[in-house]
Amino acid sequence: MIKIGIVDDHAVIRAGLKELFSTTVEFRVVGEGANGREAGELVSKTEMDVLVMDLSMPGQSGLESLAYIRAKAPNLGVLILSGHAEAQYAVNVIRQGASGFLSKDCDPSQILEAVRIVALGKRYISPTVADLIAETLHRDISIAAHELLSKREFEVFLRLAKGEHVTAVAAGLVLSIKTVSTYRGRVMEKMKLKSNSDLTYYALKNRLIE
Repeated sequence: MIKIGIVDDHAVIRAGLKELFSTTVEFRVVGEGANGREAGELVSKTEMDVLVMDLSMPGQSGLESLAYIRAKAPNLGVLILSGHAEAQYAVNVIRQGASGFLSKDCDPSQILEAVRIVALGKRYISPTVADLIAETLHRDISIAAHELLSKREFEVFLRLAKGEHVTAVAAGLVLSIKTVSTYRGRVMEKMKLKSNSDLTYYALKNRLIE
């Protein structure tokens, strides 16, 4: 029996996933949540083998909760099921601790396959993601600027790109304003950008935010 937790801010998505998992006797949904904070609470209080989690959620996102989840349950399989295309996020998210990544427009059979693989303690790498990883190994010079960022830098980058003030970013990530400003400087340097407007333009152009 593979015990699964589901975290997505859309109730209809959670219901659809529960219905999908109920069609197979080897799966059992043991809990659910609607944001990153609830994902952390779920992992702390509920025994599970795989957490299926969205990436973009209000409040604390899936990406922001990854570090906490990894600290609390280092062996837990975390499958990201996102509305973003694999080409936009997959490599970065897997590098930051996810066990696998699928776009929500994938075939349902892929989700079942991915959960089985992740439950075994392995990483689920789709053919698309495998190609992306292979490409990055051979094109370091042309790697996307945001892929150069650390996990925390990427979190700060996304929040600033969405228009959040440094004060709000600091509160959301439980950091000091000075620390966020330092991260902002690193982001600007690594991405060779000069202003928050540049960050927003880059994120929209690369479909990292909507």
